[in-house]
Amino acid sequence: MNDISSGTPILTTERLVAGYEPDLPIVRGVSISVAEGEVVVVLGPNGAGKSTLIKAMAGLVKTTRGRVSLAGEDITSLPAHRMAHRGLAFVPQTDNVFVRMTIEDNLKLSAAVLAKPSRRDHVDAVYDFFPDLARQRRLLAGRLSGGQRQMLAIARAMMIAPKVLVLDEASAGLSPKLVGEVFAKLFEIRLSGVAILLVEQNARAALTLGDRAYVLVDGRVVHEGPAVPLRDDPALAHLFFGAGATVQRDRAAG
Repeated sequence: MNDISSGTPILTTERLVAGYEPDLPIVRGVSISVAEGEVVVVLGPNGAGKSTLIKAMAGLVKTTRGRVSLAGEDITSLPAHRMAHRGLAFVPQTDNVFVRMTIEDNLKLSAAVLAKPSRRDHVDAVYDFFPDLARQRRLLAGRLSGGQRQMLAIARAMMIAPKVLVLDEASAGLSPKLVGEVFAKLFEIRLSGVAILLVEQNARAALTLGDRAYVLVDGRVVHEGPAVPLRDDPALAHLFFGAGATVQRDRAAG
């Protein structure tokens, strides 16, 4: 859709500093925002701090300065396991499903954070949104294709009916066809009113879905703006991603 949202910010960071060692910050004073119903993409070269940023926002990496807010509430110091109760769902790049459990049991496990009377309704609602998973609900997750496994990971995150869905490299390891299927499902999720924050190496696919983009280099925001100009401007692609970046991403997007 790519319309710049004028909605109320639902997820923000203010001058966030974070990393794995107190004296070696990877994220260095980053301020970003995601509005209600908006898709925001975080791009940048390898090692720029993209994944560390969203992990810090999700309570998985320690922050040393700054603030993270969700729907106006300070969640900076909130433990990761409490984020779901506040409406933030995080989909990691790896280890995002339990491969020795069935699709049904993966979803039931995610539903455990909900009040017991509502769990079945949430599972059924997610099946309505992911009919392919519903048809294979007794199948072990480890037998799913890469694209199906990613769909299950997203479905698990949607169990809590989140305000914001945060994804780390949703297209990693997928064929162009499967990338298209995953991003089509993210578009449906966006239309349902859920805000999305997406870290991606597949820049073209992400910028086609997104409304706005931030580019990180060395842990700092070096560009912020509408997604489409960044997607379509070869000079910007060269500046932020290096020579040949546009061609490579065109091929990756099929």
